Amino acid sequence: MLRNQSEKIVRDNDSIALIGVDNAGSGAFPDKSDLKGAMKGLSKSEYKILLSHDPSHWRREVLPKSDIDLMLAGHTHAMQFKIFGWSPSKWIYPEWGGLYTEGGRQLYVSTGIGENVAFRFGAWPQIVEITLHN
Repeated sequence: MLRNQSEKIVRDNDSIALIGVDNAGSGAFPDKSDLKGAMKGLSKSEYKILLSHDPSHWRREVLPKSDIDLMLAGHTHAMQFKIFGWSPSKWIYPEWGGLYTEGGRQLYVSTGIGENVAFRFGAWPQIVEITLHN
């Protein structure tokens, strides 16, 4: 578990920094994240992957205050409803499901496997596999 800390994954001469923050919530969800602390000791040249539950963290702190290459998030579950690529989650979260790119940096928001109520329509449970390429 990475709670406001990072670990390096090293293979031969390559490395990836895997960074995790505690809940970086907004509104009713408290912000307990420390992105700066979690990134302490990492070099600018390392590829960085951030695990942050709330996708709104991307625009609020990650894009303007870090050099994170890829952020992985969840939280929205697409409000457990998606039809023709649209979800009411969009009313609250501009990035609510799927891949988003800005300035060469990326965010992937999984709609997850859990649920708040025993109902899903179109936003079927998902486990995502991401392949990184040089």
